Amino acid sequence: MLKEKITLASRSPRRAEILQAVAWPFEQIAANVDETRHESEDAIVYVKRLALTKAETVASRLSEGLVLGADTVVVVAGEILGQPRDDEDARRMLRLLNGKWHEVLTGVALVRAGDAQRTLVDHESTRVRFCEMTAEEIDWYVATGEPSDKAGAYAIQGQGAILIEEIGGDYFNIVGLPIRLVYELARRI
Repeated sequence: MLKEKITLASRSPRRAEILQAVAWPFEQIAANVDETRHESEDAIVYVKRLALTKAETVASRLSEGLVLGADTVVVVAGEILGQPRDDEDARRMLRLLNGKWHEVLTGVALVRAGDAQRTLVDHESTRVRFCEMTAEEIDWYVATGEPSDKAGAYAIQGQGAILIEEIGGDYFNIVGLPIRLVYELARRI
């Protein structure tokens, strides 16, 4: 069913692992785009714009083929959390998430490169609830180094799994690529 090779507009090892897990042939080309959020953008508009920008940037370098762009953020109490700047920022994010529900949003864009360029953009939303954490647990988790390059400063597929009490929605979205949504978009494009 997944015969057409896809170009992933990212160097994300987590997105690559998900594509590998479903045996979807792919290659990776980093988009290297400015990920600054525009002042007027809400989280959904932001992740969809970034996903599309990544996909279009890589598609512009290709003569043909299907290009996948994605971007993930965490939203808690109205605040958009991307990747932490440093360990103290990771601690701040984890304190915000402590004992609360939050939302993980991933924008997904597929662009067909070449003459018959076509584009589809959508997003996935998953709810996640953190357990109550002590300051020592937050310090331990930050010291693992795992939060450093993760939206919201945690990885549900890693050591951060012990901090999660409940999820509502697509697990793979939390990891960074809602593969069922990607498949549905690929069928449509």
